[in-house]
Amino acid sequence: MEHLQKFLHQFQHLKIPLEEIKSATDNFNDEKNRIGVGGFGKVYKGEVSHSKGRNMAAIKRLNQKFGQGLPEFLKEITMLSRYRHENLVSLLGFCHEGDEMILVYEYASRGSLDRHLDSPHLTWTQRLKICLDVAKGLSHLHDPRETHQRLIHCDIKSANILLDDQWRAKLSDFGLSKMGPANEQESVIITCASGTPGYCDLEYAMTSTLTKESDVYSLGVVLFEVLCGTLCCTYENGRVPRILVPAWIENYKQNKLNDIIFKNPTIQPLDQRSLETFSGIAYQCLKESREDRPKIAEIVTELETALRSQELSEWNMFSYYEEMTKTAEPPLKYSNKDELLKLLSKGVLLNGGKTWFSLNEKGEHCEMISFAKDAMFKTRVETQFLSPGITYTVNLVFKFIFLVDEAINCHLMSLKYKLQGETKSSVSHLAYKTEDGWWRSELYQFTSDERVVALEILFDGFYGSFTMIQAHGLEFRPLEKVEHKVSEEEEKLDVQSISDVNWKEKLPTDYEDIMKLSEYSGQWITKKEAYSIIRKGLLISEGQKIWRSYGVEVLDI
Repeated sequence: MEHLQKFLHQFQHLKIPLEEIKSATDNFNDEKNRIGVGGFGKVYKGEVSHSKGRNMAAIKRLNQKFGQGLPEFLKEITMLSRYRHENLVSLLGFCHEGDEMILVYEYASRGSLDRHLDSPHLTWTQRLKICLDVAKGLSHLHDPRETHQRLIHCDIKSANILLDDQWRAKLSDFGLSKMGPANEQESVIITCASGTPGYCDLEYAMTSTLTKESDVYSLGVVLFEVLCGTLCCTYENGRVPRILVPAWIENYKQNKLNDIIFKNPTIQPLDQRSLETFSGIAYQCLKESREDRPKIAEIVTELETALRSQELSEWNMFSYYEEMTKTAEPPLKYSNKDELLKLLSKGVLLNGGKTWFSLNEKGEHCEMISFAKDAMFKTRVETQFLSPGITYTVNLVFKFIFLVDEAINCHLMSLKYKLQGETKSSVSHLAYKTEDGWWRSELYQFTSDERVVALEILFDGFYGSFTMIQAHGLEFRPLEKVEHKVSEEEEKLDVQSISDVNWKEKLPTDYEDIMKLSEYSGQWITKKEAYSIIRKGLLISEGQKIWRSYGVEVLDI
């Protein structure tokens, strides 16, 4: 005990009386003042006086029953007294009276990062800044050029990353950290493996050899958590049933990041260049071999690059939207970017009321161009505001002149049309009624680029009266692909159809029209894929018919 008192004497200026802390926390009132709990015990908030003044603080009350005791308590005081950085949580003081071991930190009003991973209020720019803050804080601990000793944190995870009211990130919880010499390029520490499942470097867990690359691996897990908007593992009764990291790595390797990336209609999508840079460095952090993982300085550089790309993308797009909406009717009123994006998500009229523009939930551009009054049989439109690289369906928007049963939301119509330069007419077979009361008939699909495309369409009429509809315009809507989960029975049929040597002869001659009428429109690529789908049976005309190609037969239902 005498040795302990001598040790703590050097931190005399950080001592805070127990009575002060009890008063600040209303005697550790769980209902009013508790803000968190973890493997160390409970955390409370309260206003305390300390060596630098008086303000709100986070007060961690260690509980030895949870496995953390005097060594972790003393290490936290030592580390946070030596290592000071804007991206490391600051220690305001401590209390060691009787059995009480209490640490007092600066207050992070937004709590820990793990609580905000799926927040719709956290933009991609803010997410990237948080990751950059964490990397900078870790760089301060790892960098051997600094005067202090190298520190390996050992427990980098989103729960140990605290956020202030400006979303600035700070690393916390140094109870498991290990110290190494500052003047060595590489530090290897032999120790009992510790850390949190899912975040812990596998080589460290197997060999008990700890290096700064162990922290890099954990940081990579956090980067993917931010990218995917979810924790790396789920807990049930204190066990870890599933760790998502291997699946994330596999998705990256297979170029399927879009399947796992966090999406929310209230935030602008992540810029493609930023995504490539951010995901690339996150993947490198998770390399199995430590030698293949990047240095922390490289991580900081790559995250800065990703952030610049995102900020430039958002600024350019905001400037583009501002310029584009100068022709809006009525004029738009907004004070910032977020207000403008909300207006655009609802839809605005541009070009003298001739163009209806809106943003969908993915931030993709939607456009509807009105026809001139005399342009029903032949029309020419220009696609001005489409998102590049997006596949659009081109729909004729119209209303029936005669009365249509309100219960009907699908109509066989067989509309004939030609695109500019084509000699053969195409046919749009079905029309669907949408929520806005208008009917839509899909003409064709195309992938947009950055050019303005002039489209000229000649309508040849219907297989019947051409005066049955009143056309409103052409709509360009991003293609929404529906994932189809294959059953065991369908898999067997699929194998059978592929092995059928006569499948070409059995494929209906009008298979393209059949596919276009079905739920699989836009999802098949080859004739064989089309044959495989038709063979299994598919719904057309919104469930009114089933086409089966075993026979072949069409069934009304």
